[in-house]
Amino acid sequence: MAVQKINIEQFLQLSAEYTLIDVRSPGEYTHAHIPGALSLPLFTDEERKVVGTAYKQQSREIAIKIGLDYFGIKMRGMVEQVENMLTQKKNKKGNKESFSHKTVLVHCWRGGMRSAGVAWLLDLYGFKVYTLGGGYKMYRQWARDQFEKNYDFNIIGGYTGTGKTLLLHELRRIGNSVIDLEALACHKGSAFGALGENPQPSQEMFENLLAVELSSITHPINNQDFNSLTKPKVIYIEDESQRIGLINIPSTLWVSMRKSKLTFINIPFEERLNYLTTEYGIFENEKLVNAIIRIQKRLGGLETKLAINFLLEKNHKECFRILLKYYDKYYEKGLHNRESLADLLTTVSFDDLAIENIAKSVMDMKQSPDNKSED
Repeated sequence: MAVQKINIEQFLQLSAEYTLIDVRSPGEYTHAHIPGALSLPLFTDEERKVVGTAYKQQSREIAIKIGLDYFGIKMRGMVEQVENMLTQKKNKKGNKESFSHKTVLVHCWRGGMRSAGVAWLLDLYGFKVYTLGGGYKMYRQWARDQFEKNYDFNIIGGYTGTGKTLLLHELRRIGNSVIDLEALACHKGSAFGALGENPQPSQEMFENLLAVELSSITHPINNQDFNSLTKPKVIYIEDESQRIGLINIPSTLWVSMRKSKLTFINIPFEERLNYLTTEYGIFENEKLVNAIIRIQKRLGGLETKLAINFLLEKNHKECFRILLKYYDKYYEKGLHNRESLADLLTTVSFDDLAIENIAKSVMDMKQSPDNKSED
């Protein structure tokens, strides 16, 4: 079976069914990779450095010979690793027929010698192998292209403590297209946003994850014509600052979000305060204090001191009352810092955080787009 080089659209479509293998070095993979790809490094980080230096300072031929020294002793182990990958995927899916041809997808950085070498080995052993033309670099171009497209966003807004994330999850549960930016960024967006979350991905990895989410909504992977035009779907997404923790929403996409219809969920202050007290009151005082200190310049010296004192007195509610007033002012500024707000904004008011009722109301509004407020 000959190794077949395919384009990025074909590669991504096949990756939904077959095992995707990234043969770049561990450091490259850890920094960022195609979502779903498994790491099978041809070289360690140090080996890659040695080969690269030889290529630049000596010659291509010498670099290849050094690479072959590293590759030769790894061949059997790499074949066995791929067999294990297929076995594990087969066991997860419980579908033996899908793996009868032992098909794998392989890529490196530019679609050059590393992927060619591993593809040759796997093909020799009997795998059906596809390689990505242009490699991971081509995937990165594809990812950036997703942010340039037009999307039908419905932005879910509301002051801190409105339960916007819960609302997104409910909208997804009842069959809507949703992108949870905070989940992708592993951060809730405020100074307290990292509490209870995994470490944030790199900026590049966040973009890779976001690109796949956007593409999966606009071009479902089971669509036989990957490039076919489909009717734009409404995508519910939370109103965010461009920066989420250490991550930035790609500029073009964020500008598009700021020009999209905005549904503002209005919940009474005390209801939101109770929700935040329950959600964040479980964390250690030390972590909460550190989070408050990070915003002390904007919060002000007196308010910072009061908030921390309330924490030390185990009075979480009064501490969060101070912080919530601060974040309400901060959100208010961001809310109005967009053009034609009156044309974009629809406000829906509720007495409490009844997420199912809020979701139903948001859905009803989608059917009646001219309704500008519902009090």
